[in-house]
Amino acid sequence: MINVKEIYKAKASDNIRDLLAGIIVAFVSIPISMGYAEIAGLPAVYGLYGSLLPILLYGLTTSSRDFVFGVDAAPAALVGGALLSMGIQLQSQDAMNYVPLITLFTAMWLLLFGLIGAGKVVQFISDPVMGGFVTGICLEIIMMQVPKLMGGSAGSGEAWGLIGHILDTVKDEMIFNPASLILGLATIAILLLAKKIIPKAPMSVVVMFLGAILTKYTGLISENGIKTLARVDKGLMKVINPLFLPKDMSEVAFAALTIAIVITAETLLASKSNASADGYKLKPNQEILAYAASNMAAALCGTCPVNGSVSRSGIVRQFGAKSQLMSLSAALSMLLILLFGTGFIQYLPVPVLTAIVVSALLGACEFDLGLSLFKKSKADFYIFLSAMLGVLLFGTIYGVLIGTGLSFIAVIRRAVAPPRNFLGIIPGREGFYSLERNKNSRPINDTIIYRFSGDLFFGNIDVFVNDIEDAIRYDTKRVIVYGSGISNIDVTAAERLYKLYKKLKQEEIAFYLTEHDGKVNDLLKIYGAGEMIKKGAVRLTVDTALRASGLRPPYEIEDDSELGEPQTNLLDGLNAEIEWAFGQDAEEEKERIVKSIVEGISKAPHIEDTKNLISIEKQSSWGRLAYMDEDEILRRVSDYISQLPEEELGQINASHLEELIEKRRSIIEEHIDEAGHRSRKRFEKRRERLERILNS
Repeated sequence: MINVKEIYKAKASDNIRDLLAGIIVAFVSIPISMGYAEIAGLPAVYGLYGSLLPILLYGLTTSSRDFVFGVDAAPAALVGGALLSMGIQLQSQDAMNYVPLITLFTAMWLLLFGLIGAGKVVQFISDPVMGGFVTGICLEIIMMQVPKLMGGSAGSGEAWGLIGHILDTVKDEMIFNPASLILGLATIAILLLAKKIIPKAPMSVVVMFLGAILTKYTGLISENGIKTLARVDKGLMKVINPLFLPKDMSEVAFAALTIAIVITAETLLASKSNASADGYKLKPNQEILAYAASNMAAALCGTCPVNGSVSRSGIVRQFGAKSQLMSLSAALSMLLILLFGTGFIQYLPVPVLTAIVVSALLGACEFDLGLSLFKKSKADFYIFLSAMLGVLLFGTIYGVLIGTGLSFIAVIRRAVAPPRNFLGIIPGREGFYSLERNKNSRPINDTIIYRFSGDLFFGNIDVFVNDIEDAIRYDTKRVIVYGSGISNIDVTAAERLYKLYKKLKQEEIAFYLTEHDGKVNDLLKIYGAGEMIKKGAVRLTVDTALRASGLRPPYEIEDDSELGEPQTNLLDGLNAEIEWAFGQDAEEEKERIVKSIVEGISKAPHIEDTKNLISIEKQSSWGRLAYMDEDEILRRVSDYISQLPEEELGQINASHLEELIEKRRSIIEEHIDEAGHRSRKRFEKRRERLERILNS
C-alpha cells in the first residue's frame, strides 16, 4: 500500500529510485501487456489500458512493497482458451464483450476469496513449494517468449506444447529470423552482464531506447526483417459497462473461477516469496482484496483479468524499489504514454523487449534455493522440483497442488517418525540426557528411558512400539517413556500402547508413561486403556516412575565399554557442551576452535597472564567455553603449538604459553572440584530429605 508517512520519512534517493522503477515498469509493460492482450483475444492496445487503473488500485490497496500488477501470461492464456472453448473468435466484437465480463466475474470470485479468508491457506505452503512454483512460472513464461526472440509469436499452454511451438518456429523458414535471434541474445547477455557490473543502472530502459534509436535512425532493424511493435493511437480507454447476458452464464462463471484461483495462487505465492526475502510481513487476505479491486478496474476498462507479474517484479527488485510509490509512478507514466507518447512504440524491436522480459525472469528463478535444498535436504529439494515440474508440465494449479501435497506428505513423515532417543544420566547431575548427544550420559542399570517427541497416532505407534521392543534386553526390568512431547493420542495408538503395557507386564517388565499432557490420561480412559491409570503405569515424572519401580538415587549406571569410562566429575553444567551441540561434527568443531585460538595467540603473542588466554578464547569461533571443554581445548592448543616448527612459531613464546595453559587448567580443575563438592552436598541433603519423607 502507498504509505504517505513512510514515503515522507524515506530517503530522497529511495523515493527517486521508486519513481524511476515505476517509469521502467510502464515502459517494460508496453510489449508484455500488448502481447498478452492479444493472447486473451483483445486488440493489443487493451494491454496498455490494463496497465493504468488496475496497477494504480493495486498500489493503493496491497500490503506488498515491491510487487507489480498488470496484464500477464496465465490469466490471458486462460481467457483466450475459454473464448475458444465457447466458440468465440479472438479479436472479434463478441470477444470484446465477453472478456470484460469474465474479468468482472473474476473480481467477484476474488472478493469472495478475500471475505472468507482464503489467504490463510498460503501459510500452509512451504518455502520449497513457493520457490519451485515461482521458478516453474518463470521458466514457463520464458518458453512462451522464446519464439518472439526468433521472429515468431508467443506460445501458450504447458511445457510440451511450448517446446513444440519453439521447434515449429525454428523449422519455419518464413518465420525464423537469425538476425532477430542474435539481437535478442545479445540484449540478454548485455542485461545479465550489467546486472553483475552495474546492478543499480536501469539497463532495461537503456536497451529499450537504444533499440528504438536503431529502428528510427538506421536501417539495421527494417533491412533484416526484425519485428517491431504495432502502431498505437493516442488516447485513453473508455469506461464501459462490462455486464451483459451471455448465452451460458455458467461457462463464464466457471472460467472466471479458474482464473481467480490461478491469480490467487500465483500472485500470493510469488509476493509472499518476495516479502520473505525482504523481511516484511505480507497480509494475504488484504492481498486478495487488492486483486479483486484491480480486476474490477480492469473490467471497467474493458480488458482481461490482471495478475501479479513475476517478470516485472523481478525488474523492480533488481532496480531496488522499496514502496508502492513505484505503482503510482507506473500508472502516471502509462497515462502520459497513452496521451502523448504512443508514437515511439512502433519503433521498439520485439526481440529487445522480449530479451528484457527473459532476463528479468531468469533473475526471478529460485535456482539458488534449489541448489541449497539439494545440499541440505533432499526431501525438500524433491518438493521444490515437483512444484516446478508440476507448473511446467500440468499448469499453475496442478503445480501448486502437487507441491502442497508433497509438503503435507513431508509433514506427515515427520509426524510418523518424530525426534526420539534413549536417555541416561550424567553422574552427579540432576535430569536425564540423550545417550547419543552427550558422551558423558550413561544408561541406568536394567532401565530403558525412551523419549518420544510427538503425539501418538495410528501413523507412528508402530515406530514407538518397535523402538521400545528392539531396545529390551534379557536383563531389562523397567521401561519408562519420557513423553513431554505427547499431548494427544488416537484410539489405534491407545490400543497398541495398552497391548504393549500388558505384554511387558507378562514378561515382568514395568512400563510407565511419564511427563505427558494430562489430556492423554483422559483419552486412555475413553479408549479402554484405563487400567494403565488405575495400576499406576502413568506417572507425572520420570523420577516418580523410577521410585515406583523400586529405584532410588543415586542410580547405578551401566559400565558400557563403548561409552568409555564414566567421568563423575562432570557436574553442575561442567559437562562437554560441544558434543551435545555438534553431535557427529564435534571433532571438526574442536579443531576449528583450536585453530581459532592459536590464530588469536599468534596475533597477540605477548600474553602476560591467564586473563589474556580467556580473552582470546572469548573471541574464538565458539566463544566462552564450559570448563570441561575449555580444559580439553587448552590441552589441544598446547599440543598443537608444541608440534609447530620453530620458524612457524614467530613471536609466540611456546614455553611461557605452556606454563600459562597449565596454570589455567589447574584453576579449571579447582573450579570442577569445588562445583563437585557443592553438588554432592546438595545431593546428600536431597537424599536425606527424601529418606525423612519416606520414613515418616
